[in-house]
Amino acid sequence: MEIAHAFGGTLVGIYVIPPSIPPMYHEGTRYSPQAHQRYIEKLARKALAPVEAAARAAGVRCMTRHVSAKQIWRGILRAARAHKCDFIVMASRGHWGLEGQIVGSETMKVLAHSKLPVLVCR
Repeated sequence: MEIAHAFGGTLVGIYVIPPSIPPMYHEGTRYSPQAHQRYIEKLARKALAPVEAAARAAGVRCMTRHVSAKQIWRGILRAARAHKCDFIVMASRGHWGLEGQIVGSETMKVLAHSKLPVLVCR
């Protein structure tokens, strides 16, 4: 937020959601892919709301988007290219140990594949 403010930039908040999945069942209730998609989009709006509020409070231009991608890191990079971002700022939960090796850290994947500078906050 401070960087965007200092340089008069626009903050682009991105939330990557998985593609819709086949119908699922929970306690006898069937959820359609459309219902699942609406639910995930609601989560995305909820996750991005604090970003919008903080940008407003800081006087920073902001746009938020949710994108669908099978791989989160690819969605982040695709969105950064689409919005002509100068660099990427992302948080890391610090799963660098065994879990990061087995599952693979999204942050590490972005770092490995990005042609843009990446600032990682912990």
